[in-house]
Amino acid sequence: MYENIGGGKQKMNNKQLATAVMPTGSMESYISAAFQLPMLSQQEEHDLAVRWRKNKDLEAARQLVMSHLRFVVRIARQYAGYGLPQPDLIQEGTVGLMKAVRRFDPEVGVRLASFAVHWIKAEIHEFILRNWRIVKIATTKAQRKLFFNLRSSKKRLGWFSEEEIQDVAKDLGVKPEEVRNMEARLNNYDMAFDAGDSDGDDEHVAPVSYLPDMRMEPERIIEAEDTERDENERLYAAMQELDERSQDILRRRWLSEKKATLHELADEYGVSAERIRQIEKAAMNKLQEKIAA
Repeated sequence: MYENIGGGKQKMNNKQLATAVMPTGSMESYISAAFQLPMLSQQEEHDLAVRWRKNKDLEAARQLVMSHLRFVVRIARQYAGYGLPQPDLIQEGTVGLMKAVRRFDPEVGVRLASFAVHWIKAEIHEFILRNWRIVKIATTKAQRKLFFNLRSSKKRLGWFSEEEIQDVAKDLGVKPEEVRNMEARLNNYDMAFDAGDSDGDDEHVAPVSYLPDMRMEPERIIEAEDTERDENERLYAAMQELDERSQDILRRRWLSEKKATLHELADEYGVSAERIRQIEKAAMNKLQEKIAA
């Protein structure tokens, strides 16, 4: 099958990857198994990538992914400081690796590891931004760049001086105001709106405990009553413009405590249940038009 000198080793690598099954018991076992999987030579990687790209050979794609799992683990470990579970980081990185394998072109002359690093980091970055805080702190491309660069810099420097802010803004190609805003966001923390209060003096009081309840304000009550009165008047006027049968069907289908079924009304009016449904729908559409007018 192979004519090169290392053909025996190549066959062995493919056989190991083809039969490899990753353990699911613990993260330590998974990582250990990932580093025990054989690495592919450039020719092996090229042949598998060609099989996947030309024939959509799923086994070839699987071997490409399996042989690079150790690479995902190494990258995921770089993001341990964000306080997120390592299994989740590895899982997201693996998703990025699979996306890279799907798009990898072996004829370009670049190794899969070099091509995949962007996809692996992109998936991990997205996961961190979705889960690091309850409230999103980075939504634009510039903010995401600031988020990851500032956080690594602040571990060394703490709060930035004005000179450091200007330097960071220049290096990253953003405005100094954006650096200040992101620094402030990084130093804030999330608080549940309605978390239970504690008797301890050093505990934070949840916002629900000190924000005013505006529901009982006189103007709010009057406004709600006026709105309800206006809606009821519009509904009553719109109902009066319907024919008696349509009014009766709507009342008994929507306003009565014991709502009538389509079949009950159909038997009473001597028509099919589908006809009752059509009358009901047409009446509802007329009501909506009148109320919205």
